[in-house]
Amino acid sequence: MRIRTRVLAIAAAAATVAGLLSTHADRPADAAVPATIPFTITNNSGRGDAVYIYNLGTNLTTGQQGWADAAGTFHAWPPGGNPPTPAPDASIAGPANGQSRTIQLPKFSGRIYFSYGQKIVFKLTTGGLVQPAVQNPSDPNRNILFNWSEYTLNDGGLFINSTQVDLFSAPYAVSVRTGGGATLTTGHLKPGGYNAVYNGLRNAGWGNLVQTGPDGSVLRALAPLYGVETGALPANAMDDYINRVWSKYSSQTLTVTPFGDQPNTKYFGRVSGSTMNFTNSSGAVVTSFQKPDSASVFGCFKFLDAPNDQVRGPISRTLCAGYNRSTLLTNPNQPDPNDAGFYQDAVTNRYAKTIHAQMADGKAYAFAFDDVGNHESLVHDGNPQAAGLILDPFN
Repeated sequence: MRIRTRVLAIAAAAATVAGLLSTHADRPADAAVPATIPFTITNNSGRGDAVYIYNLGTNLTTGQQGWADAAGTFHAWPPGGNPPTPAPDASIAGPANGQSRTIQLPKFSGRIYFSYGQKIVFKLTTGGLVQPAVQNPSDPNRNILFNWSEYTLNDGGLFINSTQVDLFSAPYAVSVRTGGGATLTTGHLKPGGYNAVYNGLRNAGWGNLVQTGPDGSVLRALAPLYGVETGALPANAMDDYINRVWSKYSSQTLTVTPFGDQPNTKYFGRVSGSTMNFTNSSGAVVTSFQKPDSASVFGCFKFLDAPNDQVRGPISRTLCAGYNRSTLLTNPNQPDPNDAGFYQDAVTNRYAKTIHAQMADGKAYAFAFDDVGNHESLVHDGNPQAAGLILDPFN
């Protein structure tokens, strides 16, 4: 559940960023994002299964958690229980193979789930919605083929992405039609890319991340943090790289420039014992990090916690990207802008490496801060006219 909580926090952060972007000069002064925009689901999957769509998240007007129906009408979740109680059926009938269906997307921050063949099981606790957690073999969704996109639609426009932060599963892409009439799309795999991801993980020795159904069909690959937590990956998977980073910056300085639009804002990291201290340009210590473990690197949390502030969070995001992409040893100035050098060390996030290699545009959200340097699969427009989700072929 830890990555999942982090993903939702990112969606909330996107809403804040969207509000800031609403003042950009490239947005017409008289443009206004309507209460809903058309959202078209196109089924190019080649599968004959029934498709179910869900729009779940936070109402940005009221702050309530709930779901939106096909007309874009918001429904708040009722109180949950302990043990969890069944959530209301929020499913929307999706299009058959070769067809499309248009629904309305309201001002919301959350997820568009879709499933094949079976409805997703959602329950409510006293703390809110229980999301699928298929790393748990007893989760009721373990043998259901599903995936999701994340989005925020507010007065700053639409931010929508494909995501593999928790898992890689049923292929899809997302799109937005801009105020200027162009269509921006991301998330498509290369031809043959779906199977190539699973084969790449197996060839890299990470095949235990792949989950199959009772009939032997492939359902998904878990993200590596879940692999560590379930024993599918060794808990020390990244430790050798972490140790080498620690050794290097015991005698050298790591320079972090976390904001692309603020090149003079720099922080300088040096290791002392079990701590990496970061100083500002005046030499004052601004934050410190304990030596991370593999779970911290894969999950971008715990010893690499990233609060939503202007110092520790941005430094931590940059460190997390550098560890996962294995660029901290080859470039003491982070973030590294050269994606040709990503994932080149023998010890790296092979899940992220494999997924990025199979994306048609090279973009993916394969770990929580894959947006460092704008390598994430995200499209945005401040004056969106429409948006979409394309269910792609599996071969």
